[in-house]
Amino acid sequence: MPDRLSPLDIMRQLVAFPTVSRDTNLPLVDWVEVYLEGHGIECHRFPHPDQPKAALFAHVGPDVEGAVVLSGHTDVVPVDGQPWDSDPFQVVERDGKYFGRGTTDMKAFDALALWALVEAHHAGVRRPLQIALSFDEEIGCTGAPPMIAAMQGVVPRGNAVIVGEPSMMRAVTGHKGGMGFDTHVVGFEVHSSIINQGVSAVLEGARLIDWANHRNAENSASAPSDLASLFDPPFTTWHVGQVQGGTAHNITAKDCHFSMDFRAVPGDDKADLEEAYRTKVAAVEAGMRAVHADARIDVSTRFDVPALTPEEDGLAEGFVRQITGDNGNHVVSYGTEAGQFQQAGYSAVVCGPGDIAQAHQPNEFITVAQFEAGHQFMRDLLARLM
Repeated sequence: MPDRLSPLDIMRQLVAFPTVSRDTNLPLVDWVEVYLEGHGIECHRFPHPDQPKAALFAHVGPDVEGAVVLSGHTDVVPVDGQPWDSDPFQVVERDGKYFGRGTTDMKAFDALALWALVEAHHAGVRRPLQIALSFDEEIGCTGAPPMIAAMQGVVPRGNAVIVGEPSMMRAVTGHKGGMGFDTHVVGFEVHSSIINQGVSAVLEGARLIDWANHRNAENSASAPSDLASLFDPPFTTWHVGQVQGGTAHNITAKDCHFSMDFRAVPGDDKADLEEAYRTKVAAVEAGMRAVHADARIDVSTRFDVPALTPEEDGLAEGFVRQITGDNGNHVVSYGTEAGQFQQAGYSAVVCGPGDIAQAHQPNEFITVAQFEAGHQFMRDLLARLM
């Protein structure tokens, strides 16, 4: 049987795996599986259908329903071009902080959850505990839904999900939902001196991007609902983060690629928001085709993440509040798999160590104090499972 590692030892192991979303996470999953099964915990994998990736989930305690589920993701964002002061894939402690890619988002929580699972198994808890580690969260929470589906009938159904995204150990009961649309604008190339005879994919794409600016301005100027007012910002936002297109400065662009994303406050209908974007796309496309029949705009859905809606007398919320003593009203604008678990019929809450402001940053860190607060949370959780 392997040694029972401390949460810090486990976090060091997890951070050492460079599980950037574009790459494999299998070495990390292999390590977790060997570690857990070495302690007599049966693991279950859900493999990605097309890529070398897998989700992993496990159950300890009585073989009955009603488990607390600790949910995290294994992937991290890239470090390309970021000015790190140390190796991003090695945990370095200095100035009361643990530095490393994923320390905040969210391998600290993953490590704490793995520690708790092993301790729960050896302690013989009366209420079961589960862990669920997904892939591809950072590119739209696309790995969690098939993992949740794969859990059904393989492990007894849990009823309270704690998603450990960084919340400074506060009970977050609501977050925005979102959708992303890969958009390919196809124009018609001519010399820019006769631009009237061509269709510039870049200029036509700019119409859609500027439409997002107008939507943001309109939403910002509108009075928010009571629920929306809890968020920062208190309205649905539209965003384009990257744009590629064009061949040369004096040729109307043949292609323009970008992703149009929105983050919707609970209560705003995502289907209506999608329809609004596609309606604008159709209007721009009609103008392009009036110039040249081959011009077009292709749109495909890249991700679709449901909002986490505050629950009335939520089981997961109540469980976390009992442990933390936090009775504040907390919501966040980032998305998580909590809404996906909720959509699948689970009670869900977000609660994890660290500050979201550190996520994705160069020299990402979690404070030692926050890591220890997460450790104490897990100790208190185990006490309630006994």
